[in-house]
Amino acid sequence: MPPAFCPERTHLLVDHAAPYREVMADVTLIDEAPRRRSSTPETAGLEPLWREVLGGHLRDLRADREQTLVDTARRAGISPQYLSEIERGLNEPSSEMISAVAGALDTTLAEIASDIGRDLGRRSAATQRITFAFAA
Repeated sequence: MPPAFCPERTHLLVDHAAPYREVMADVTLIDEAPRRRSSTPETAGLEPLWREVLGGHLRDLRADREQTLVDTARRAGISPQYLSEIERGLNEPSSEMISAVAGALDTTLAEIASDIGRDLGRRSAATQRITFAFAA
């Protein structure tokens, strides 16, 4: 394809990608590793991710204390959108952020970590029982 003329400028517009299009057409992209979401049917038997269990736990604590997302986020000093992403397991917050949210929920980072550890242990044991049942 011949280069196009740009009337606003006194030079030709050159399509620098043109020589590579034919080569790139033959490249097959490899998908990244699939995201492991425990809530999808095909991964329902997999061990849940830390951020998913943390998010659910924080949401449950907030509901138990009858706090709104906005109120908890304001007390923690973070945006409601960020807290929502944490609760949905979309973001893996730093320990400082977890501590801030824990303080807003009148609990401690240690209590949250302990609760999540127990929850993960229960879920892992349940996952192993399911795996062994299918293997037999």
